[in-house]
Amino acid sequence: MTRPAGPAGIAGLHLTGSGLAGPAVAGPAVAGLDIARRATADPLFRLVAYALEAAHGRPPAAVWSAPYAFHLGSPRLVAAAGWPTAAAAAPRTDGLVRLSSLGHPADGCDLPLTLSGPPPAAPAWAVRPYSVLRALARAGFGRGGTDLHVQGSLTAAAGLATAEAADCAVALAVADVHTEAGELPDRAHLARLLAAALPDGDDTLRRAVLFARPGKALLLGAEPRKRHRYVPFDPAASGSRLVLVAVRGEAADRPAELARAVSCARRAGALSAWPPGREPGRSALVLLPEARLTAVRAAVAEDFRDRERPVPRFLNIAVAGAARREE
Repeated sequence: MTRPAGPAGIAGLHLTGSGLAGPAVAGPAVAGLDIARRATADPLFRLVAYALEAAHGRPPAAVWSAPYAFHLGSPRLVAAAGWPTAAAAAPRTDGLVRLSSLGHPADGCDLPLTLSGPPPAAPAWAVRPYSVLRALARAGFGRGGTDLHVQGSLTAAAGLATAEAADCAVALAVADVHTEAGELPDRAHLARLLAAALPDGDDTLRRAVLFARPGKALLLGAEPRKRHRYVPFDPAASGSRLVLVAVRGEAADRPAELARAVSCARRAGALSAWPPGREPGRSALVLLPEARLTAVRAAVAEDFRDRERPVPRFLNIAVAGAARREE
């Protein structure tokens, strides 16, 4: 399946201002982007740019895309998928961050950007992005505040970790609009900031988001220095397919249903399968010969239909590069 080319196929986290704090003020060195009106731009990035402009009356100063990432069956071997989260940001000078979510339409919030002490009260969904913004401000990025819009191309139902891609998209977009013109954010520095601010997250996945290369897996070194090297991992180049299989239905039933789907896939010709993240049970990555893709999908679908169970979803995964600034 290819990534949907329009707003109807896009779901995820949406951060913008609630409009309660008055107009935002951009720094004098920041120029707006017109991605929202660029016909050749990816629909996801156009949507993100348009949403920020519609909420705040000005185009974003930066739009960044960050790929979802996954494990390859080893704790330190990771890669990026060709499905992105996008973030659009514009700087403020009044010390506010303005956050709202399409998933939580009644829980928009304008928060003071404090550098110390307990964080301000916020809806549960806003706690994580606020933590990222606060960590950046402590490091000197965006102390004047930021308007932010983040949108994913996948939901949690797909089974890939969504938080780490959003963490990196937010950090890169905000750091970018608060960095000197002509300079790009220091990714290694941002990786350290995110690891300290969000210790419950998967730091190996964040590093894949920040440093991945197309057709390569990232092999991370052991603590504490976390050096990495690249190893070939390009299923398409060897006539194979990498497919994410996500099961549906009741949460309690998913682990058993996923195990059954993987077993069916193996009998139909799949070569290997493994969980994409640290929390197995919702989805599995399956590597199979390209010539067996139709047979594998048919075998899994037939088994689930025969048992009157929801048919698992199949999502093609391309091994992609790292987060980037969209121009």
